[in-house]
Amino acid sequence: MDYSMAFVLSTVSKSFLRFSRKLAPLGLRQWNVWTVGVVGIAGLIATPVFVVFSSIFTNQRDAWEHLAAYVLQQYITNSLLLMLGVSGGVLGIGVGTAWLVTMCAFPGRRIFEWALLLPLAAPAYLLAYTYTDVLDYFGPIQTTLRDIFGWQSATDYWFPNSRSLGGAIAMLTLVLYPYVYLLTRVTFLEQALCTQEASRSLGCNPWQSFFKVALPLARPAITAGLSLALMETLNDFGTVEYFGVPTFTTGIYRTWIGSGERVAATQLAAVLMMFILSLILLEHWSRRQARYYQTSSPFQQLAAYSLQGGRAFLAWWICFLPIALGLLIPGGLLLSMTITHAAETLNQRFWSLALNSLALAFLTGGLAILLSLFLVYGLRLCGTPVMRFGVQIAAMGYAIPGSVIAVGILIPLAQGEGAIAPLLQNWFHLPPGSVLQGTITALIFAYLVRFLAVSLSTLESGLTKIRPSFDDTAHSLGHSARSTLIKFMPP
Repeated sequence: MDYSMAFVLSTVSKSFLRFSRKLAPLGLRQWNVWTVGVVGIAGLIATPVFVVFSSIFTNQRDAWEHLAAYVLQQYITNSLLLMLGVSGGVLGIGVGTAWLVTMCAFPGRRIFEWALLLPLAAPAYLLAYTYTDVLDYFGPIQTTLRDIFGWQSATDYWFPNSRSLGGAIAMLTLVLYPYVYLLTRVTFLEQALCTQEASRSLGCNPWQSFFKVALPLARPAITAGLSLALMETLNDFGTVEYFGVPTFTTGIYRTWIGSGERVAATQLAAVLMMFILSLILLEHWSRRQARYYQTSSPFQQLAAYSLQGGRAFLAWWICFLPIALGLLIPGGLLLSMTITHAAETLNQRFWSLALNSLALAFLTGGLAILLSLFLVYGLRLCGTPVMRFGVQIAAMGYAIPGSVIAVGILIPLAQGEGAIAPLLQNWFHLPPGSVLQGTITALIFAYLVRFLAVSLSTLESGLTKIRPSFDDTAHSLGHSARSTLIKFMPP
């Protein structure tokens, strides 16, 4: 009996060794605390994505027949039109202003260089609320026009409706153009000096130099900024919901909450993810084998085109209007409303909400930094294909709309809490939904899935600048990986 058991154990061990050798190229033989931790964190962060994708294989024929017959075409049409309108707006404003502040000299240029980024801090739905209040029938603009011209009702004149698809496009354009502006301006600054000088020596005027030289070289950056803006457009819920524009994001909410079709809402979220993936693939396909190398030093500043008179005045207004419409006007109106109704708005509830928001931001930010540090340092120690794939999985949440993440989180949380609900009620006397779903735990998890990529990319770019010999020196002095990270890695 002992010999047979020894034979079995020997056979099993040899099989395991042969299997591990086959997995060695994939890096699966080097399982340790860092590998298990990275794979575990990546799997947890990617759970909402897997849940959404798995819903595609669920049969929801009746719900989809209803959606296809009544609202699906409207969701697709409005989403495509919204993307098309925002694309034109952010490209026109972002690329145009980036060229003006980089390659032209006019009054206020230095201020516009950083001020054009400020509208990115203004949520689109706040602009929607503010401009609706100003442009509404009873707002100050239409009221003033009726008093001046003696109009009695809305039938006496025409005024554009802000709560429409065009209004949503305008609001999203005003807050998303900085994505294109920032990346494009960096590219214009880094373009080779000899390339621009060559275009000028060949007789190109500023317009020809822009369209034939600068714009083609900036194509990758423009496409990247546009992709980010369109992802945020598809992710928006507050603006399109307030303006009454049915899109995929509002459809997901209505299908889940209004109709109670949880699986159908998840499948809608999967379709929306297909839109996002299509944008990413389109961006890669548009470049294909093209390369955009520079052959001279990027640190030489080319002499700017000097604008005088009417041209300088026009350039100033082109750069000022996006800032005014995207931040100054709505910010001033909100500040005025806040001061006017300070007794009603700046009450105890306001400060409580502000404190909760700050606490949630600091807590989520701290957790994101800790998780990202563990991921990137684990990848630094064990740069196996499994580790690299795990980090990439953990970073893909930034390209997924918040409504999709919410759907992917609520389903597993509801199922998990439903399974342990009897235990929670009998042992701890806790009502259903009081531990995971509907709590700050679920909210923090959703934020981590959505924004972990931001801290991940920042820390990864910082650690890649530290030579591997730094780790080897610490290890030779008897320090473990954890000790090296805590004591020796630069902050």
